[in-house]
Amino acid sequence: MTLFGRTLDGQEIASLVAMLFVLVMWIAIWRRDRQASDWFRTWNADRKARREAETAAEAGEAAPPTAGHGEPRGPWG
Repeated sequence: MTLFGRTLDGQEIASLVAMLFVLVMWIAIWRRDRQASDWFRTWNADRKARREAETAAEAGEAAPPTAGHGEPRGPWG
C-alpha cells in the first residue's frame, strides 16, 4: 500500500488502524462523558428545585415561581 508516496508495510498499516481505532474510542468516551455531565447537571437542578419547593412548603410560603410559570419576571416580562 502506498500513502503519500511512501510504501507502507503490514506493521505500519496495523499501527495506522490502531491509532484510528483509539481515536474513535476516545471520541465515543468523550461524548458519553459529556452526556453524563449534562444528565448530572439536569438531575442536580431538578433536585435543588424540589428541595426549595419542599422547604418553602414546610415554611408555609408559596413555592418560588419557576421559568414559564407564575408572574412575569425580568425586563422582558
